[in-house]
Amino acid sequence: MQIITYPHPTLRHVSQPIRRVDADLKKLVREMFDLMYAAKGIGLAANQVDLPVRLFIMNLTSKPDGEEQVFINPVVSSPKGSDEAEEGCLSLPGLYGQVIRPKTVRVNAYNLSGQEIQRELSGLEARCLQHELDHLDGVLFPDRMSVGNRANVIEELQEFEADFVSRRGTGGIPSDSILTAQRAEWERKYC
Repeated sequence: MQIITYPHPTLRHVSQPIRRVDADLKKLVREMFDLMYAAKGIGLAANQVDLPVRLFIMNLTSKPDGEEQVFINPVVSSPKGSDEAEEGCLSLPGLYGQVIRPKTVRVNAYNLSGQEIQRELSGLEARCLQHELDHLDGVLFPDRMSVGNRANVIEELQEFEADFVSRRGTGGIPSDSILTAQRAEWERKYC
């Protein structure tokens, strides 16, 4: 398992709801936390590791001794306020930009034990949750940037795109048809 980078097609795939949690999925979640900590991130969506399921993890401390949170099939509602802050992404390493998001949101989801989560979040926790939920819908943070702010990162996005083409050309990234088949296999197993 590895963190995939823009413009990998799975990052634009709308993830499917999870209907089954088993020992394999729990092991994958543990691996996701390990990857996230190694990359010094605070959130990681399943499709960032090429898994097309509606699940993401968060730990605002970016360290194993912090609060590890798992959100399965999350739904966000009741957005309140507005806040602009800088965001980055493990799938766009080194790229940062200003994004406006609601200051407070309500989330309904499930954890790995099948318990329902109903919480109101604010601040960094709300921002991280919205960022990760966007991933599950195939949306990346530059998509949320203003036209002016996005113009400031176009060259960096083009560098990611050129690197992707190069890695695909040397066989480092499978073809779209292979990726589609892999996503379908995961969806059959968990969705």
